[in-house]
Amino acid sequence: MKTSMDSAGRLVLPKAIRDEAELRPGEPLEVTCRNGRIEIEPAPREVRTRERHGFRVAEPVGKYETLSEETVRKTRERIRARRKSG
Repeated sequence: MKTSMDSAGRLVLPKAIRDEAELRPGEPLEVTCRNGRIEIEPAPREVRTRERHGFRVAEPVGKYETLSEETVRKTRERIRARRKSG
């Protein structure tokens, strides 16, 4: 998909890409340039660790949305696919 940047440097990500990446308005993004490629991804969330039921778990700091079953399923599929190809 093609898009363009305005004179202020703003870029509109096409809706199909925002939907696939599950990006929401106001979500912080990490933008980097590596080997001439611009990469955009959700910024890592700040977490704290604590013990829960005998295990160390990471919990996001501040407000956050609960992940949908669909998001969890897609994430698992992507992780499994990377493991198979790597």
